[in-house]
Amino acid sequence: MEVLTISKKELLINEQIRAQEVRVVGDGGEQLGIMPIGRALQVATDRSLDLVLIAPQGVPPVCRIMDYGKHKFEQAKREKEARKNQKVVETKEIRLSLNIDNHDLETKLKNATKFLDAGDKVKVSIRFRGREMAHPQRGTELMKRVSEHIAEFGTVDRIPKMEGRSMVMFVVPNKKPVNK
Repeated sequence: MEVLTISKKELLINEQIRAQEVRVVGDGGEQLGIMPIGRALQVATDRSLDLVLIAPQGVPPVCRIMDYGKHKFEQAKREKEARKNQKVVETKEIRLSLNIDNHDLETKLKNATKFLDAGDKVKVSIRFRGREMAHPQRGTELMKRVSEHIAEFGTVDRIPKMEGRSMVMFVVPNKKPVNK
């Protein structure tokens, strides 16, 4: 059974390259042609750089003359920058009850709009207790009021649905226009 690796982080450099002949690309991007591995290594050492195998599947394999340490450093820097710019979308939850007062509802909605402005998803849930289970339509009406109040900040991702003793609805933030 043959195991194929899809991607390898580490590139083969200098003496690790096992091919007999390689196509060599210079440090400026110019083609130096096809040459034996010994001569390619000599050209790289004359320039005080490394010979790096960048396309092992090519016929012949393609090597590039470059400063491998500098290349690894810049690649790590790019990856770090990409991680820094990522935004993790969290799911915030607001819990309501069927008999919530108007002022309490306004406070919960203010928190929900704050979460949506920050770019987080909001999970709105209503917990049904005791005899409240007989009136799921009241929960649907309350969810409709909530979705109308926060319509300018977010859109309903998942419509209100009963899950056990709770009714749950998900709201995702609206896309913000990019200022140029």
